Amino acid sequence: MNGLRKSDSPIVPEKSPNKGGQNAAPPAEGMEGRGLAKGNSGEQTRARAQDRQALQQALDRVREAATRDKRLKFTTLWHHVYDMDRLREAYLGLKRNAAPGVDQVTWRSYGRNLEENLKGLSERLKRGAYRAKPVKRAYISKPDGRQRPLGVTVLEDKIVQRATVEVLNAVYETDFLGFSYGFRPGRSQHMALDALAVGIRQRGVNWVLDADIRGFFDAIDHEWLTRFIGHRIRDRRVHRHVKKWLNAGVLEDGKRTRQDEGTPQGASISPLLANIYLHYVFDLWARQWRRRRARGEIVIVRWADDFIVGFQEKSDAERFLKELRERFAKFNLELHPDKTRLIPFGRKTDDDWRNGRGGKPGTFDFLGFTHSCDRTRNGRFIVLRQTIKKRMRAKLKEIKLWLRKHLHAPIPWVGAKLRQVAQGHLQYFAVPRNGPALRAFLRGLGWLWFRSLRRRSQKTRLTWYRMRRLLWKYLPRERILHPYPEQRFAVMTRGRSPVR
Repeated sequence: MNGLRKSDSPIVPEKSPNKGGQNAAPPAEGMEGRGLAKGNSGEQTRARAQDRQALQQALDRVREAATRDKRLKFTTLWHHVYDMDRLREAYLGLKRNAAPGVDQVTWRSYGRNLEENLKGLSERLKRGAYRAKPVKRAYISKPDGRQRPLGVTVLEDKIVQRATVEVLNAVYETDFLGFSYGFRPGRSQHMALDALAVGIRQRGVNWVLDADIRGFFDAIDHEWLTRFIGHRIRDRRVHRHVKKWLNAGVLEDGKRTRQDEGTPQGASISPLLANIYLHYVFDLWARQWRRRRARGEIVIVRWADDFIVGFQEKSDAERFLKELRERFAKFNLELHPDKTRLIPFGRKTDDDWRNGRGGKPGTFDFLGFTHSCDRTRNGRFIVLRQTIKKRMRAKLKEIKLWLRKHLHAPIPWVGAKLRQVAQGHLQYFAVPRNGPALRAFLRGLGWLWFRSLRRRSQKTRLTWYRMRRLLWKYLPRERILHPYPEQRFAVMTRGRSPVR
């Protein structure tokens, strides 16, 4: 979702390159001063496309070998990481305006001598002279008012980590299970949401385990993680550099502290390391438990450290939860006592409640939506997904503070910024039957802007009638942008079930 940033201000932006990013082609032309090769831009684009094709072919061979032999251990992967073309692609895929690390090197300053800098980095990686720098600690506010710690890594660490992730994904994407969705290429939050909704409807789910791992990223055991990586990767240089990032420490208020556990949130390598850790601790164990211990149907959907497990039988749910706590305790993990619940949920539970034979089904939050049991007009059971109210209120509060800061900014500029925010909100939350929550958000956004404009002058003549014209001009209309889960899930899986 798009959001407002404190750095947003009504100034004329500098000339930017064509759009690029993780899932898009890199910019065809560099920003002035980036230090890219000179010459015809069309030739640069073709050469870069050829480089990407060669890089992809090299990883395709790794992927094919990993697919053929699930027990194969890779001993020579590091040369793929320090390849100049791969490091360049990793640099171009980084966020341009991200906060600098402890060395204060920004994306643009590094790009002024890009080829020279990347050549030096590649040589250090090749001969083992590369040193990871400590992570700068930063905090962001959570919807409940608490502070979430983030780690800001230096630019070169980001480049190397991003290149390493791309190489290791060629191996681990052949191993990761279908019900794992978080931070994986080609998978999104809406794919996880669709899989969960379809699984609950089609698998006869009657109970739902809503689970959250307490302080997961800070609790990852380094020794266990190294052992898990060793199941597939035997390249000493990969292990050495992963240990460097884990042991780099955290710099906060000028004091460096070493961490024996955890991986910093915000580092490019952290999501992959987290998925590797949970693949061996949870995913493989849960799949085996479902095959050997379960009496009824079980549906599993995991996004990073948040996961939902649906059960047909209550006895299965209770035994699974008990044994899961024991399993996690062996690997330094703990389920959050306040965020882990076993609740009645599903078609049968909803039928019993409507017919006076049981209690009302519970609700649970997952990936920004509150899930509840509902019926269509013709009585068909569905999983209703609505924007979490607490999260929507937090977003409106953020917009209110931003509007107060830019009280006297030009109206067209503010309107364009608010349109970006509203469009980003709709792109994520505009799922079927979530129309009331979308309308509430747009009304709240419009009302906050109206109050902000009236505060600009004590003699304002702005009425709500005139304000509606501004809203129609700048803000998008409320509309559903996503199909029903069954429609998109059928196209995505083509008969195969990622929840299995």
